Amino acid sequence: MRNVYTVKQVNLYIKNMFTQDFMLNRIYVKGEVSNCKYHASGHIYFSLKDESGTIACIMFASARSGLSFRMREGQKVVVLGSVNVYERDGKYQLYANEIILEGAGLLYEKFEAVKQELEEMGMFAEEYKQPIPKFAKTVGIVTAPTGAAVRDIIQIASRRNPYVQLILYPALVQGEGAADSIVRGIRMLEKQNVDVMIVGRGGGSIEDLWAFNEEKVARAIFECRVPVISAVGHETDTLISDYVADLRAPTPSAAAELAVTQVSDIENEILDRQDRLYQRMGRVLQHKRQQADQMEMRLKYLSPASRIREKRTYSIQLEDRLQNRLQAILRERRHNLALYIERMKAVSPLEKLNSGFSYVEDTDGKNIRSVTQVEAGERLRIRVSDGVIDTRVEQIQKEERLPG
Repeated sequence: MRNVYTVKQVNLYIKNMFTQDFMLNRIYVKGEVSNCKYHASGHIYFSLKDESGTIACIMFASARSGLSFRMREGQKVVVLGSVNVYERDGKYQLYANEIILEGAGLLYEKFEAVKQELEEMGMFAEEYKQPIPKFAKTVGIVTAPTGAAVRDIIQIASRRNPYVQLILYPALVQGEGAADSIVRGIRMLEKQNVDVMIVGRGGGSIEDLWAFNEEKVARAIFECRVPVISAVGHETDTLISDYVADLRAPTPSAAAELAVTQVSDIENEILDRQDRLYQRMGRVLQHKRQQADQMEMRLKYLSPASRIREKRTYSIQLEDRLQNRLQAILRERRHNLALYIERMKAVSPLEKLNSGFSYVEDTDGKNIRSVTQVEAGERLRIRVSDGVIDTRVEQIQKEERLPG
């Protein structure tokens, strides 16, 4: 039995064929706009037709940045997008990413070529971008001397800071000679040593804005030593000068706000810096005072008079300590002497005599302790506390002592 496929499988297969086709993923299609409808969701539904046929198209709301005009019936346009199949209906359609009027098609191709060339040369790289000064004193302006752009810049700059000097170079901004005029203006203001430069104009068609896509203008901006703010057209317009400039502003009015700081912000910055300066000065003064105090202390410490006073005080302290020590030793010696005296009194014969005891000796001075040492008729000497008694032994009587 042969293979049988569902409608969904067939539509999905065809969709994959479209998806894998490199040419259909990025294709330019030109034709006449018909059946154009702006949906409430932001999507745009329309058809492109020519003498031979019609193709359904849709531009989603997310891709509306690629459209710089309002589409109308009968317009000749060039659509950049991809062709793919809508599975539910099984119909292919063109999904638009960018839409330009047909007359601008060649300029758009030229724009892409110049953009790619300069990008490959590194002229769009962030590393070459100069910072915009925060407090600009002079602002150079390269634009037409008349029109809304210059009026907006002057009005906003004067309102934000009336003390900023604005230097205008009246340049041609469209038509023949416009690119050379813009280049001369950039170089002249660079010689004037302005702090920052605004290069721009009001909105317009791609033809009107083309001077700002010229390579010579891009090189003049890239080589300029003064920071450049590009402010061309409306927010949806993006030109070569926007890519190469140090900063892109969506409008000339926004460029003035970026170039000129609000005077109140400057005053606040000055006050803030003044406060920080006072705080820093206070810290420095405090540090210097501490250093002076330390030096004064060191001088006092190293001064001869101070050292003499210190040594004198130390000697007085030593003298007091010596006297206290001597007195302590003397008291201790006196106390010990008193103890010795008391001990000597306890064993002194004189003390014994004073207590009523006596000392008996023979004529030879030998101490008599026992009756066995004497005989009757022998002469003895008895010492008492106040003198000596000479006596003779008349009788000897021995007493028996109990054993103790």
